[in-house]
Amino acid sequence: MKYTVTGTVDANHNATFSVKGNSISFGVKKGTDDLPNPVELLLGSFAACCLKNVERFSEILKYDYEGATIEIVGDRQENPTKLIGIQYVIKIKGKEINLDLLHRNIQKFGTIYNTLQEMCEISGELKMID
Repeated sequence: MKYTVTGTVDANHNATFSVKGNSISFGVKKGTDDLPNPVELLLGSFAACCLKNVERFSEILKYDYEGATIEIVGDRQENPTKLIGIQYVIKIKGKEINLDLLHRNIQKFGTIYNTLQEMCEISGELKMID
C-alpha cells in the first residue's frame, strides 16, 4: 500500500498539504499560533490512528460504543530536535468492552502507532467514561 500527499509553501509563509482533494493549512513560521505546526499534525495522525482502531475493533471484537476521545501530550527534545515521548489517554463511552484486549490491538495493529513507537517512547491508557 502506498500513500500520496503533496505540499506547498510560498514566500508569504502560506503552507498547505493536500490529501485526496482535501487541503490542510499548517504553520511554518513562529507566530502562526492559529495553525497546527508539523509536530501537532504528526500527533494528530497518531490520534486518528488510535481512534480509527477503536472503530475498527468495535466490529472485530463485537462491542458497542457511543464515542471515544483521545488526549495526547508529546515531549520534544531540543538538540537534536525530535519527539522523545508520547503519552495518551483514550476515553471510551460504552459498555462491556475488554479494554486490555482493545489496547493491545491498538498497539499491535496501528500503522502510525507502530511507526512512532520505533522512534520514541509511547505510553498510554484506555478508560471507560459514562
